[in-house]
Amino acid sequence: MELAHGLLLNEEVCSQLSEHQKAEFVFEWLRFLKKLLIAADRADLKEKQKKLVEQLTALLNSSPGPPTRRLIAKNLGVLYSIGDTFSVYQTVDKCNEIIRSKDDSPSYLPTKLAAVACLGALYEQLGRLLGNTFTDTVGNLLKAMKSAESQGRYEIMLTLEKILRGQGVSAVPCHRDIYKAARSCLTDRSMAVRCAAAKCLFELQNEAVFMWSSELENVSTLCFKAFEGSNYDVRVAVSKLLGTILATAVMPKQAPGPRQSFRKSSLEDVMDLLATGFLRGGSGFLRASGDMLKGTSSVSRDVKVGVTQACVVFVSTLGGQWLERNFSTLLEHILELVSHPKATQTQMDAICCRRCISFILRATVGALLGEKAQITAAKEICQSVGKQKKAVDAAMSDSNIETRVGTTDVSASQHVLVCALQELGSLILSLGTTAAPLLQDTNTGVLDTVISVLLHPSASARLSAAWCLRCLAVALPSHVSVLLDRCLERLGALKSSPEAVSGYSAAIAALLGAVQQCPLGIPHGKGKMVIRLAEDLLRSAAQNSRISVHRVQAGWLLLSALMTLGPAVVRHHLPRMLLLWKCAFPQSPKDLDTERSRGDSFTWLVTLEGRAGALCAMKSFVSHSGDLLTEDVIQRLLPPLSCAVALLTQLPSLIKAYGNSMKIIAMLFRQRLYEILALLPPKTYEGGFNQILKQLVTDLTSPENLVSAASFLLPALCHPDDVLLLGPALQETDHRFIEEQLQQGGSTGGGSLEYDPFAICEKVSEVDIVPTPLSPAPSVIIAAVGLFGVVFPHISAQQRAQILEQCSESIKQVKGSRQQTAQIHVVSAFCSALKCLGNSRVSLGPEEVRRPALALVMGALESANPLLRCAAAEALSRLAQVANDGAFTVGIAQISFDKLKSARDVVSRTGHSLALGSLYRYLGGIGSSQHLGACVGILSALSQDNTSPEVQMWALHSLSLVIDSGGPLYHVHVEPSFSLVLMLLLTVPPAYVEVHQSLGRCLNALITTLGPELQGSGCSVSSLRTSCLVGCAVMQDNPDCLVQAQAISCLQQLHMFAPRHVNLTSLVPSLCVNLCSSYLSLRRAVVACLRQLAQREATEVSEHAVALVKDLSNREHTLLDVTIKETGLEGALFSLLDRESDRRLCRDIKETLGHMLTSMAVGKLSQWLKLCKDVLSASADFATAAPVETTQEEEDGDHVDDASVFTSKPKKSCPFTNPRWATRVFAAECVCRIISQCENEDEAHFNMALAKERRLQDPTSDFLVLHLADLIRMAFMAATDHSDQLRLSGLQTLLVIIRKFAAVPEPEFPGHVILEQYQASVGAALRPAFTPDTPPDVTAKACQVCSAWIASGVVSDLGDLRRVHQLLASSLVKVQAGKEAQNQLYNESTSTMETLAVLKAWAEVYIVAIKCQKLCDSPPKQLLKIYCEDYSSPSAEGLLNLVQADLTTLSKLWLAALQDYALLTLPQEYTAQLPAGGGAFYTAETVEHARSHYVSSWAPILHATAVWLNSTGFIVVDEEPANLSRPVTPTTMGQSTSLANVKSPEDINTDRFYLILGICVEFLCSPRSDAPMESIPACLHSLQSLLDVPWPRSKIGNDQALSVELLNVLHRLILTRESPAVQLAVLELVRQIICAAEEHVKEKRRSAEVDDGAEEKETLPEFGEGKDTGGLVPGKSLVFATLELSLCILVRQLPQLNPKLVGSPSGHGGKPQTLTENDCKLVSAALGILSDLPCICSPEGSVSILPTILFLITGVLRKTAVKVPSGQISLPVSAALQALKAVVSSPMARAEKSSAAWTRLLRCALATLLDFWNTGEMHPELDDVSLLTAITIFIVSASPDVTAVQFLQSRCIDKFKRSLDSKDPLMLTRCYQLLLSIFQNPSQAVSVPYIQSLGSVIVSRLQRVEKRKPESSAELQAIQEGVKALEVLVSMADEEHRSQLMAILLPLLISFLLDENALASAQNPARNLHEFALQNLMRIGPLYSSVFKTLMASSPSMKSRLEAAVKGNQESIKAKTAALQSKPPEKNSPSIQLKTNFL
Repeated sequence: MELAHGLLLNEEVCSQLSEHQKAEFVFEWLRFLKKLLIAADRADLKEKQKKLVEQLTALLNSSPGPPTRRLIAKNLGVLYSIGDTFSVYQTVDKCNEIIRSKDDSPSYLPTKLAAVACLGALYEQLGRLLGNTFTDTVGNLLKAMKSAESQGRYEIMLTLEKILRGQGVSAVPCHRDIYKAARSCLTDRSMAVRCAAAKCLFELQNEAVFMWSSELENVSTLCFKAFEGSNYDVRVAVSKLLGTILATAVMPKQAPGPRQSFRKSSLEDVMDLLATGFLRGGSGFLRASGDMLKGTSSVSRDVKVGVTQACVVFVSTLGGQWLERNFSTLLEHILELVSHPKATQTQMDAICCRRCISFILRATVGALLGEKAQITAAKEICQSVGKQKKAVDAAMSDSNIETRVGTTDVSASQHVLVCALQELGSLILSLGTTAAPLLQDTNTGVLDTVISVLLHPSASARLSAAWCLRCLAVALPSHVSVLLDRCLERLGALKSSPEAVSGYSAAIAALLGAVQQCPLGIPHGKGKMVIRLAEDLLRSAAQNSRISVHRVQAGWLLLSALMTLGPAVVRHHLPRMLLLWKCAFPQSPKDLDTERSRGDSFTWLVTLEGRAGALCAMKSFVSHSGDLLTEDVIQRLLPPLSCAVALLTQLPSLIKAYGNSMKIIAMLFRQRLYEILALLPPKTYEGGFNQILKQLVTDLTSPENLVSAASFLLPALCHPDDVLLLGPALQETDHRFIEEQLQQGGSTGGGSLEYDPFAICEKVSEVDIVPTPLSPAPSVIIAAVGLFGVVFPHISAQQRAQILEQCSESIKQVKGSRQQTAQIHVVSAFCSALKCLGNSRVSLGPEEVRRPALALVMGALESANPLLRCAAAEALSRLAQVANDGAFTVGIAQISFDKLKSARDVVSRTGHSLALGSLYRYLGGIGSSQHLGACVGILSALSQDNTSPEVQMWALHSLSLVIDSGGPLYHVHVEPSFSLVLMLLLTVPPAYVEVHQSLGRCLNALITTLGPELQGSGCSVSSLRTSCLVGCAVMQDNPDCLVQAQAISCLQQLHMFAPRHVNLTSLVPSLCVNLCSSYLSLRRAVVACLRQLAQREATEVSEHAVALVKDLSNREHTLLDVTIKETGLEGALFSLLDRESDRRLCRDIKETLGHMLTSMAVGKLSQWLKLCKDVLSASADFATAAPVETTQEEEDGDHVDDASVFTSKPKKSCPFTNPRWATRVFAAECVCRIISQCENEDEAHFNMALAKERRLQDPTSDFLVLHLADLIRMAFMAATDHSDQLRLSGLQTLLVIIRKFAAVPEPEFPGHVILEQYQASVGAALRPAFTPDTPPDVTAKACQVCSAWIASGVVSDLGDLRRVHQLLASSLVKVQAGKEAQNQLYNESTSTMETLAVLKAWAEVYIVAIKCQKLCDSPPKQLLKIYCEDYSSPSAEGLLNLVQADLTTLSKLWLAALQDYALLTLPQEYTAQLPAGGGAFYTAETVEHARSHYVSSWAPILHATAVWLNSTGFIVVDEEPANLSRPVTPTTMGQSTSLANVKSPEDINTDRFYLILGICVEFLCSPRSDAPMESIPACLHSLQSLLDVPWPRSKIGNDQALSVELLNVLHRLILTRESPAVQLAVLELVRQIICAAEEHVKEKRRSAEVDDGAEEKETLPEFGEGKDTGGLVPGKSLVFATLELSLCILVRQLPQLNPKLVGSPSGHGGKPQTLTENDCKLVSAALGILSDLPCICSPEGSVSILPTILFLITGVLRKTAVKVPSGQISLPVSAALQALKAVVSSPMARAEKSSAAWTRLLRCALATLLDFWNTGEMHPELDDVSLLTAITIFIVSASPDVTAVQFLQSRCIDKFKRSLDSKDPLMLTRCYQLLLSIFQNPSQAVSVPYIQSLGSVIVSRLQRVEKRKPESSAELQAIQEGVKALEVLVSMADEEHRSQLMAILLPLLISFLLDENALASAQNPARNLHEFALQNLMRIGPLYSSVFKTLMASSPSMKSRLEAAVKGNQESIKAKTAALQSKPPEKNSPSIQLKTNFL
């Protein structure tokens, strides 16, 4: 294929190829040439132009296929437009010559068609350059058209369209001729020709004024005729033409020329024309009037549907603004259509017309108008409804005068009202809560108007009004309760009016149905009112025969609707419902017989109506409350159901007895029974199988019941992929709502609400505007089919065979057209049964079942109905699946093979070819590869059958299924399949769209089969990949949108497997162009592809879209969405999202934008934020600014920066016009996602100073913090909108902003944060959420934002803080008011939600206030900052004061909420213990809904309560004599309690303590997956707060079992949670528990000493764990549990401590380990806990644990004592040394019973420490100082018995000697310090050996200093510490020896002095040593004057040295006096600073 890539065709290669290869090669060359011509060098092009033209014109004669001829034409056109035009006339002549040729053979046809196409392209490209030839050409084409067949007519029409486009206004001379030719083609028998003619006329009307002036009526009539017998594509094309012409007639695009005269049409004229088409169709007036006289005329549905689409195009073309201005008139005309008697002659016609009118209104008002304009439109519709109702009322009141007129009026008005009310409901539903102003407008009176229609005489009008109320309730949930009350009250008052009973009961049912879609629900009491009223209606039904049926129906309708409220509500009413169901049916078969002999026609009518209603209520119960369907309930439902089944057999005799009036109600009864039985487990009613099946077979095959339900039954049973075979009618299109009717056709027509009022409370499908239940006849068939499927698998094989044979026999007995209907019903039922068999994995049965089954399906496989063939193919494959027998399957396949080989009729070939594909789909490769080969061979042959496009389509579709299912076996056939697909793509005429679609599916399947292999680089793979791309290119060029969609889908697949080979440069532009296609399938394919591309290459996709806009010429810009030009692809997707109603498409758009945002938002921050801001600020419909601006003025006038925030009016340049609230919600979500994305990127996004600095360095960089004003503004606009959903999103955005930016400092104002300037904005955004009419969910979210804002510390001024605090305070007042003051608009659980949100917000504020106070009171270093790093807010005290005022109330409410939560978390078996009346904040009925609210709120409330109890010290200060274990709450306020129940403060404290402890332990034992992570720290901090107080500590200390349990829970938490913060909090809690235990042990010991003071001391210290045996019981021992937990922590951080590893090379003596900061803290905390353990043990117990503790402490020391350059001691080492000191100096070491063991174990530990220095183990990085310190701790703190042992003592002394030899000054310094502490030890047994051994070493070490003076401050410090040690030795010596020691010390000091010259040149350390020595000499000299004098006398050199130093010192003192006075002396701090004195 690469050889095809040249400017000229490589004829040499071309000649060597086969015919098919040549076609592909030529196509690839033409495709490449198309791209090359645009980019080619002009000079080179002109040079080769002649040859190129020759090659292209030569190709005309080579019979090119449709895609090839299109490319030849395009290339010729482009070539002449770029190069020379000399030879163009010759080319035109040549083409004309070919067209004039007399050769009419089929082989020459492609050449003629190619010539026609070339003319079109040449005239389109060159325009007026060819002006003088075009009349001849047009004449030639028109002449050729007269004799042309359909392909020729099609191509000529397209060419004429192009000629008109190219010539423009200069084509006027030929306009009339072209118009005449196109007119005849517009009603052509070929649908493709009609489409082409419509396109030609569409182009013509741009310049031909006569079309929309003088010829307007003729054109309209012509279009109406074109609609007759049309397909979907024709209707779309013709409606576009007609709509545009009519729009031009009303609003001309151009001024006519001077000679042209025309009359501008009025809207009335145009609507009259459309009405003519709608009511009379395309027939002439005379014919129509003749039919009217006969009364037979009825306009075909396709004409009505076409006119409907044209009307939509007409309005859409004129645009939204025009519609706003003219809506009133338009509405009047549209509604007139449906009020015309001719439009509604039959019920079916009426339903069809109503759907058409609804579609027009939805597609115009719903799609073109913004929210404000929609509200105005709703008012207009409402007025129209009001007028109709008044007219009917007037007609009814005048009925005595002329009853007939009244009846006509009622009949006409009902259809108008149905359409108007449905649109009103849809409008309000789409507006959501933004429709609130509509209902507040008293002039319009929407509610009153709609409710008034509930009394209309027509049932359909009443039901539409009820449905409208349901829409209103879903949109505005606050109105549900009010409307329910109103309707319940009116129904109660007007029970004697049949219309009122019917209308108001429907309204109540609709409102109850709406509750499913209202998350806030309705008060529980409403259910009680409904059931009471329903019972009353059922009881009183017999009182008045006139309204018996109405009351019975109304009663059961209300009960059915009540069931939709779900198990939470129904549970409370179930016993009454079961009783009602029981009463609705006879108690026994005997009663049933008695009943039959008694009643009359009317009684039976009422009875059956009631029983059908009861069954419907049962169905509703099972559907919506399946959880309540226990075995017991089923058993109680069975008697009524058994009776209903028995009644089935009596229905025929009733019909016989009472006539056809019983037929409808009998059908309804059967339908209801079938529906409920299908939902129940079949085993429960298996006793009635025989009766049921008998009736089912009768229903399915009885000639009386044979109403065709094919279009409703079969599509659901066919495979979704196969439905594509049946044309666009069953596919999802923008017009599906009306197109469905054409498919449904026949006598059934569409569904409508009046057929089944019970549907009003059910959910609606996505497509329908309202529920559309079918009429009883098809409904009962559908129900029967469903039940047959359920029952069939549960009967025996013998019964199955009998039933199937019976069905087949019944079909044969029915004759004529009804036979097919019976066949459809039976096959549907069997297909349903096969589905159930397959799902339940049950086999079909033996041969006797298979035989009739196969016969039944095979018969249907050759049916004339394509839907039935599809269903039969599906059934056949499922039959093979459930038969599960290879031989049977092969036999089935063989039957199809044989049929396909012999049959020649289309029906057999299509059916059996699909059967083969379907078999493969369900069973994979049916067997051997040769079987697959045969199958592929047959299907390939069939797909080349040019005589029947239908056979080709089905065969190719089947082939695609085989390719999909063939797996690896198919690889052999891939290449031939590719060749076949390409060959067909290049040859099949474009008119056969379905064939092209099937080819697309084959190509897609082939790409999937090859999969990742397509990435390969081999020759064969490369050629297959090229074939894929060529195939996609052919399909992309196809004029049909569905084929283009297939092409995009194929490219998407290819991109998934071989992304490098898909050229985004060409793909993305083609996607962008089709983004706004009028075909839903194409838009879906485009967005799905974009979604995939955006996942990997979002930036490239966006760039290609922008490049496309730049590249397109102005003329082509119309193809693009306007917003791409202004806001790029992202903006275009946003605007598409706003327009689209298809949910799948909207989901894909959101995902695409999500991927693009993730990839690009941080890089293009300004662009994305501007996009979101444009969407959010474009809501100009409502001025949210007005109310807010006033509040700002009230607050503060000086916040000038914020002024912009409060004006949310859009700029005029905004690219988005009135986006819907849902789009704005998505934009707000995008803002949150952008913030989240930035969080993962650069820290400068949240640091203003850094951002500004970076911006200076790189002006192109962008950071989020720089856009903070925009973020706040967007959040504000969203939070103050009319839409509640948007308000929630806005508040969430505000919350995110506060959390992320609260700590960002303002660089220009140090000490302030950046958010301070937005205080007014935040306050103004929050205030509207606290108004009384705000929904609870919004208020709850606002409370969360309030607490975040107050807690953030942004606001330092108390006055400013009070404004937001006031909002929370107002909510608290509401909470205090209790249940009595609850809002009665929503479910009680919403009050729980709001109350808990308020309490949670207060709790969070209180916690922060306490934290702030602690931070202010305590030095920050000593505080563990748990919540935040930076709380230094000056308002800490003020914040606490704000909370303090309400703390008494809050504490009670918090405790009440916690008590509720504790009860609600009880296991299921304790449900009976829940209070009967509910809790403090929830009611018993709404307990299930309330649970989730408690789950999300309890943690902060728990923490706050614990902090409050901590602050009160558990001192009860409640004054009220109330039951204080459950404090005064809204449930107990105001109730008197007897004094006998009053608890003591001790009891109250105990209850509170166990409440908090219980909640914490319950949660920490098993944290729920849905619980937020913050709940765990909250529990831990709550427990810490409790244990900070002595009283709870004593409770824990007294109860060892509780302590152990708590430790076990904490241990589990350590194992499951990795968070360092959680683990540190756990260890702090463990420390507190140990502290509590220690206090308890001390207290017991103290009290024992006091009590037994006189007794012997030995018996006293037996308290503590271990008692007198020392044993610790795992599971009961607190010490053991603590050891386990501590070991767990230590081993996790230092795995080498694990005793199991110690023996291994890695475990023993491994390298010391470096830990992170958090690890260090954890290790330190664990060691601290370990060191406290001996204190809570008995002496014997302490001996048991001491080895473990010492092992761990010394182990940590060995693993963490690492040398650090600074000499600092690490935290773990410091903690280990402290722990060691605590253990070594423990009282237990000296206790009588344990001292010996302790001494022995401590000696072992000391020996272990000394062993660390062994040369084999020594590591150079081990820190000697730490180990030396540890040894010193033993020497100083332990009992002398431990260290005075000769062996240990000598080793210790040796270590010190070696350390004193060290050259490291830091080591020396520490060594001297440690020795100093040893020398000072009071025990001489300890100190003397060290003094004797090391005194001389110190002296000799210091004597070296005279020769080598110190060179650093560290060396100086070492010398100073050595001198101090010597001084201590002197002071400790006996009097007689002291003079000898002084004689050593003084010369040493004098040796440090420098002479005058040396002092001047000496370095600082030496000079400092000189001064130090001099000061010491001057201090010591007077103390030991005699020794001093003797020494001076004996050594003159020393004396002179000292005198010189003293003299020099005095002089320097004088010189420095002034300086010293002005400057305070600096402390000479040592370089090693020990944080803790270990000794």
